[in-house]
Amino acid sequence: MTHLKQPISFEFFPPKTEAGKEKLKGVGERLAAVDPHFFSVTYGAGGSTQQGTLETLQTLRATGIDTAPHLSCIGATRDELRELLKSYKENNIKRLVALRGDLPSGMGMGGELRYANELVEFIREEFGQDFTLEVAAYPETHPQAPSFEADLQNFVRKCQAGADSAITQYFFNADAYFYFMDRVRAAGVDIPVIPGIMPITNYTKLARFSDACGAEIPRYIRKQLEAFGDDTASIQAFGEDVIARLCQQLLDGGAPGIHFYTLNQAEASLNILNKLR
Repeated sequence: MTHLKQPISFEFFPPKTEAGKEKLKGVGERLAAVDPHFFSVTYGAGGSTQQGTLETLQTLRATGIDTAPHLSCIGATRDELRELLKSYKENNIKRLVALRGDLPSGMGMGGELRYANELVEFIREEFGQDFTLEVAAYPETHPQAPSFEADLQNFVRKCQAGADSAITQYFFNADAYFYFMDRVRAAGVDIPVIPGIMPITNYTKLARFSDACGAEIPRYIRKQLEAFGDDTASIQAFGEDVIARLCQQLLDGGAPGIHFYTLNQAEASLNILNKLR
């Protein structure tokens, strides 16, 4: 059991190899032991891992934890989305993460729905309140948004369309989250916005991810990680301290929970949780 008052949740991606699938079972069981609110499972660009999402869902649901698939609308027709949602409903899935989704390279804006707010509207029109809907939030601004203001309005539209709560892109600066929340509340949005947290375990991967998704790595973190070179033990110890401090700041400042991007690993998230009082 976690000793936090606020709920925690964990995100996974569909493993591509048999070894990865086998490993996921153990990781799911270890993380289920801290009694998370839910697990979420990502969805490939253009639905490329839709089958993998279903398999991963089944593996994780075997732990007894509520499990939420990501659902993206890019490249999908209303009929395809309706069928997928029906199958989720038949399989007693109660929670979804509703996203626009990434554009597969070389593809235009395919599909009948172009934005996440249209997807949320569609789900509410077709299925009413059958699903709890999470949407994405970007405290440091979506990398494709023309401005902070435009991105904020996009977020407000998703909430007004019927989202129940939101999960943020990961970030390392608590002030970015608090400023975003002040602006969101001022815009009349009152749903819970859960900070997304990325444990630091590998500098090269982290830098690549962060450049792609627009997450700022503060200079002091970058410099320290660069200095460790290939010393993975030092990277992990430093990463756990930095992220635990960030989580504590967020929770002390009123964040309604924490969502860990696990990258299908248990160790770092569990160590961070153990550091939180």
